[in-house]
Amino acid sequence: MSGDSDCTRTSPSAGSPSDNELLPDRPKYVCSLSPDLVTKAREELQEKPEWRLRDVQALRDMVCKDYPSLGTCLDDAFLLRFLRARKFDYDRALQLLVNYHTCRRTWPEVFNNLKPSAIKPVLESGFVTVLPHRDPEGRHVVCIRPDRWTPSNYPITENIRAIYLTLEKLIQSEETQVNGIVILADYKGVSLSKASHFGPFVAKKVIGILQDGFPIRIKAVNIINEPRIFKGIFAIIKPFLKEKIANRFFLHGCDLSSLHQNIPPVILPAEYGGTAGKLDISAWNELLLASEEDLLRDFSQLVLPCDSSPHDMLVSGDADEKQCDDSLRGMKPQLYYCY
Repeated sequence: MSGDSDCTRTSPSAGSPSDNELLPDRPKYVCSLSPDLVTKAREELQEKPEWRLRDVQALRDMVCKDYPSLGTCLDDAFLLRFLRARKFDYDRALQLLVNYHTCRRTWPEVFNNLKPSAIKPVLESGFVTVLPHRDPEGRHVVCIRPDRWTPSNYPITENIRAIYLTLEKLIQSEETQVNGIVILADYKGVSLSKASHFGPFVAKKVIGILQDGFPIRIKAVNIINEPRIFKGIFAIIKPFLKEKIANRFFLHGCDLSSLHQNIPPVILPAEYGGTAGKLDISAWNELLLASEEDLLRDFSQLVLPCDSSPHDMLVSGDADEKQCDDSLRGMKPQLYYCY
């Protein structure tokens, strides 16, 4: 499905006797939110059930008018993700949708052949997983453990692919679209040599995706067991973070009681002072691998038309590029100093 053909069909010429036949056969949206989550979405995201489909159609019309060659899926459920992520602000939701596609089309090392079976070694290493239980706010906890990565086995982009696919799976849930997620990153054992792989170019790309290029609400980032080297890593990351996101970073060091103030022990594995048993990565791995067909079907609707370039959709990023270059020049001194 291409965005151009969909947009053409949603605006058939006046007076055509077969207008209804030209409309695409879209899946009908059925809300799966509980009454409590409907209320939460109304209060926190400005989502009004009685206006929901009207808002989706408004976003769809904007895509067709302003980005007819975007090549995006225009189903209600898909567009709703972007509206929720931007509190039903049409303009911001449209920009997020454009950024989502731009990120996918300008980093082929990450997005080519993107499917769970292609990142099986990363999943088996335990680099990224999702804890089996949600927190009291109904948020999934994504656990990232960089010490599980051996750089000689595969490049850092494979880790990013695994994180991205994890987010794609999580965001399929309307509950997650409303509640958001929490990240738990364990930096135990991260060395200078390993940290050097996460330079400003990769940092800028990853933060660009998480902050401005993916329809998910990151409500907290909990860092634990961070070595002194993390000060250098965070110095690289911080210039690219918006203040709201930067304020959601919590550095706990080795203090498990500090972590437990943000994530209750009842949902944490024993490795982090929790009572939920030993960390088991197999359940999430099996779920993600079993979702490959569904994910590939979703991705197949995100097609770049042959007559367009991904750069046609980009807003100039000269200032960001300069910022990245400036950070790159200062990266090694920062890392070595902190180490």
